[in-house]
Amino acid sequence: MANEEMRAAWSDRGAGWVENERVFDAVLAPFSEPLLAGVQAGQRVLDIGCGAGALLERLTAVGAAAVGVDISDTMVAAAGARVPSATVLQADAQTADLRAHGPFDRVVSRFGVMFFEDPVAAFTNIRSATAAGAHLTLVCWRDAENPMFTLGNSVLAARMADAAVPSASDPVGPLAFGDAERVRAVLSGAGWHDIRIEPFDGICDYGIDGSDGVEERLAVVLSSSTGRAARAQLAPALGAGGWATLVDDVRAEVHRHLVDGVVKFVGRVWVVTARST
Repeated sequence: MANEEMRAAWSDRGAGWVENERVFDAVLAPFSEPLLAGVQAGQRVLDIGCGAGALLERLTAVGAAAVGVDISDTMVAAAGARVPSATVLQADAQTADLRAHGPFDRVVSRFGVMFFEDPVAAFTNIRSATAAGAHLTLVCWRDAENPMFTLGNSVLAARMADAAVPSASDPVGPLAFGDAERVRAVLSGAGWHDIRIEPFDGICDYGIDGSDGVEERLAVVLSSSTGRAARAQLAPALGAGGWATLVDDVRAEVHRHLVDGVVKFVGRVWVVTARST
């Protein structure tokens, strides 16, 4: 499988995602709506980077024939269990032959396309599995100002010697599609047409079942790349008590940013649409 380093990273990271699936479902729910607009029963829909299956579940609920592809074995196992009526493939969409499962009328992705080693090759390969005139809709993070990457994470990053902070200049990573013109160039180079890139803001609300969302946000921070790296790097040096104190510092930082008594903030994304020939 191409992109082997990314596969290994997401298989590990996916465990935290699956463990906190209920939180992610709630927090990222606003960003599913643009992807579902216009989907009709009977259409074949490909979900790139399907994760634990939240979007697949919505697609099948409206009667679409949904196929999900993800590089992470832990994510694929969770998605298959959650949405048994969908086809879920563990594969790298950059290189996998997806044509046997198409042709697809629509391609969608919620934060699943920013990790390709060669995004032009990836979107060329994806387009090869689509029907003429198929629609592509993507949601990707818009800029580094998103609290998704800073709230609580910054406390851990400040203590680490070599913390990897997401940047829109990164060729691969959660903000790799933050530059709209780069996104346009990638899709155009891959043969997609009628490309539109529009800003969209959604409220990421961690208050679940009446909670203030602090523990939910803390769980997401600790299961993130920064959180997992911090635990591996700092916990042995700090010891159990020191690590617990640092976690309390993260909790306190999150609590200081409550809005109307709840952890919530604006998530800034691009909604990208295009059409195949």
